[in-house]
Amino acid sequence: MTIMSAEPAAAALRDALAARIGRGERFAGLSAARRGGAVTLTAHVAAPGAIDTLYAQLPPGAASYPSLTPDIRAAFWYERLIHDQTGVVPQGHPRLAPLIKPGNPGDHALPRHVAGYGLFTIPHGPVRSGVVESMEYLVETPGEAIPHVNMRIFYKHRGIAGRFAGRTVPDGVLLAERAEGIASVAHALAFCHAVEEIAGCQVPREAALMRVVHAELERIAGHLDVAARLADAAGLAVATARFALHKERVLRLVGAMCGSRFGRGVVVPGGVSAFPRATPAQVLAELARLEKQVSADARALMGTSSFLDRLRGTGPLTPDRAREHGALGPVGKASGYCDDARRARPYDAYRTLAVEPARAHVAGDALARLRVRWEEADRAFGLIRQALSDFPERAVASAHAPCEPADGRAVGWAEAPQGEVLYDVTISGGRIAGCQPRSASFHNLVLMHEVFAGDILTDFPFIEASFGLSVAGAAL
Repeated sequence: MTIMSAEPAAAALRDALAARIGRGERFAGLSAARRGGAVTLTAHVAAPGAIDTLYAQLPPGAASYPSLTPDIRAAFWYERLIHDQTGVVPQGHPRLAPLIKPGNPGDHALPRHVAGYGLFTIPHGPVRSGVVESMEYLVETPGEAIPHVNMRIFYKHRGIAGRFAGRTVPDGVLLAERAEGIASVAHALAFCHAVEEIAGCQVPREAALMRVVHAELERIAGHLDVAARLADAAGLAVATARFALHKERVLRLVGAMCGSRFGRGVVVPGGVSAFPRATPAQVLAELARLEKQVSADARALMGTSSFLDRLRGTGPLTPDRAREHGALGPVGKASGYCDDARRARPYDAYRTLAVEPARAHVAGDALARLRVRWEEADRAFGLIRQALSDFPERAVASAHAPCEPADGRAVGWAEAPQGEVLYDVTISGGRIAGCQPRSASFHNLVLMHEVFAGDILTDFPFIEASFGLSVAGAAL
């Protein structure tokens, strides 16, 4: 087989991406698919009102291409993933170690990224105390300061992305809901939005409202979980119990509405599977009680000076770095960068509801990230009230519109508690020919390499919890 050069195609893609990013648009992802002997690179760019897709077809037999990472730093993990999935080498990549594959025994040698007297490496994980996800941190330290952290996420890799091919669209929804448990609704929405775009399907107004209700309940539960983890890291047992209780109440409310604590089975192509078992009045009454208690406990926590001292200045992400990377969700908003899909690229009932803009934060530390979450939770309660107040009192005939996708390809997105979720879906012959999911956890988790610099070992749990990400969602 003749090995062809992939440089022109990859260089054109790199230049196009760099130009778009230079105009203020955001790098939203990079993936690769192998069809026969050819590999196609696909890049996504977030623009006002849309996600644009750019392609680079590598010549048949091409075994490598010029890496995009030296010019577009946010592509760092994406190109490692492409190498794991296809074997194609991004030449010039700064560190092409396996990401979602265990690799060879040589890949498990403890790396050294910094040098100096007394430095050693602490392998923290993959099995750690408490109920936390399997992940290994390699902490390079002289004893207290943390000059460098490396992460190994392959322990949670389940091959989700590869499992979509050949499945029916309904089975695709089931799989998307299980890609990242803390964002089941958001993943289902992003997948269904892509399918609905292919089919030209219009979601009924009432179903669009109910999608917002479930998405915002998921957001509240996710932010309460982060608050509980931060309180636990600070040894505040009462606060930990209170926020865990509030999260449990949200999950029970979701379960009472649809039968699943995670909102699974609700979102389907064309709308929702059914409307809630509980009436809007019942949901609003429980929501009012919950909001009052969450607000009171949040004020008490944010008035605890010993707690604030542990978060202030901890794990800072600079505004310039957040903008360069295109940091998503609370991580980006806490560092002065906000690209919330509910406002920038609205979908479902977010098009008609009053979605307030995020407040400006620039500190970029764990405290700023928690403040963003409280503000988002407060707005989520308001959005649910808006949606339910606009929901008709009488029963609606249909909860979803017919949605039979023809052959085609489209990108769908949704704003999860962690930030934007993206699905690139191809349908052929009534089945899924290919699907590339991208979670906010994958896009943001790589930033944890950087934010530990200057911090100490006892700050570790605060930084990790403040990011609020899912390792399983990153290692799809």
